[in-house]
Amino acid sequence: MLDVVIVGAGPVGLFMGALLLQGGHQVRILERRITRSGRSRAIGIHPPALAELARAGVADELIAAGVHIRQGVAYSQRQKVATLAFDGDPVYPFILAVPQAITENILEKTVMALDPGAIIRGADVQEVVDDFRSVHIVADSSSGRRELRASLAVAADGAHSLFRQRVLPHLPSRSYPDSYIMGDFADTTGHGSDAVLFLEPAGIVESFPLPGGVRRWVVRLGAPDNGSTAAGLAELVGVRTGEVLDAGTNTMVSAFEVRSRLAKRMVHGRLVLLGDAAHEISPIGGQGMNLGWLDAAALAPIMGTSFRGDDVGRILKNFEKSRRSAALRASRQAGLNMALGRPLAPHVMVARNKLFARALQVPAVAGLVERRFTMR
Repeated sequence: MLDVVIVGAGPVGLFMGALLLQGGHQVRILERRITRSGRSRAIGIHPPALAELARAGVADELIAAGVHIRQGVAYSQRQKVATLAFDGDPVYPFILAVPQAITENILEKTVMALDPGAIIRGADVQEVVDDFRSVHIVADSSSGRRELRASLAVAADGAHSLFRQRVLPHLPSRSYPDSYIMGDFADTTGHGSDAVLFLEPAGIVESFPLPGGVRRWVVRLGAPDNGSTAAGLAELVGVRTGEVLDAGTNTMVSAFEVRSRLAKRMVHGRLVLLGDAAHEISPIGGQGMNLGWLDAAALAPIMGTSFRGDDVGRILKNFEKSRRSAALRASRQAGLNMALGRPLAPHVMVARNKLFARALQVPAVAGLVERRFTMR
């Protein structure tokens, strides 16, 4: 019998697997996809998550592969509004920007070095049964039906988690009046490694550097996207910000709407919900993946204690309380980020931006905002 079966080989599931394998546990990670996706949605890695990745021995390669964002700059109607340095963490005075595909590749290599058979791809989980002594998992695959039994199971299968739907079938979600479209283009802006926010009357435009001379653009829309193209996104950016993007260099366009969902409990018998499966939050602010990694870092030693036969009931309650608090904090911050980017009448936006700029000139306020943006 295995110690742990993890469902989902995204960034959170792979990191959880690496931590458990490093602890000497027998682990299998089941992934429905045959191959990794080349699409990159999550790109920002914050200092607290970098610290945990460093403890697992994977931070150095990520840091070498990514762009170090040391400050954010806000503009509005072609004028600079404010600058915020991300230098509050003494070890990692930056937010790291790495395409998700690179992050997953590095984490997968770490897992495979520990156990070449740990990842099972093409395994579509159909059934999970907790019989109070172990967890029985049934999955369909190209080679036929697969059955595994483990002491514990971890659901790291994302916002649409099959596990969560089964243990919490009526968990409510909250929808927001915010829709976005994002895309990656060659960077000819001159903004270097800065993150840039364009606070415009028609809605925010966000821009983040990526490795290889690429920059990601995220535009708030007035209604859900209806099939926008790279050229359409480039035009939107140009109209709002004056920045000129070459649609011919685009490598990705993706639209998304926003909702949140927060489970009161992460531990359900021998099943644990992790990351987006437990707490789906707005991707604006880039905290979701980091939140999942911090979940995993907190959970792995508790599992190790459990396997030694110790009672971890009280520890698990504290774990759930702490991680729910962190998820609530991240969700509120994401809500503030979205509110900051909603349309405003030009004269109202000018007044709001002046107030914002003055506030950031106060060191205590700037420090608080920096801590919120970097998840410290």
